Amino acid sequence: MAVAVKDVPEAKRYEARIEGESEVAGFADYLRTTELIAFLHTEVSPRYEGKGVGSALARAALDEARAAKLRVLPTCPFFAGWIARHPEYEDLLYQSRSRVSD
Repeated sequence: MAVAVKDVPEAKRYEARIEGESEVAGFADYLRTTELIAFLHTEVSPRYEGKGVGSALARAALDEARAAKLRVLPTCPFFAGWIARHPEYEDLLYQSRSRVSD
């Protein structure tokens, strides 16, 4: 099963589709600035759960973030967990540079 992932900037999300199917199999909502992309919510259709759609979304979105030299803020639990299981993407994680303390 081939999964194609595409950035849909007007919807502020990445969409995954299965080759030969018209419906969206899954999506990852985001907010993007010139320096950062925050992944807010990921959803995979129950029909495609467990078939690698979420992983395809995460990998494609993170590879594009790396290519664009963006830092990643994974507020979505799926993205946070996926990055934790794939340490080769940990270098993308946003680190606050604030020196403010309580």
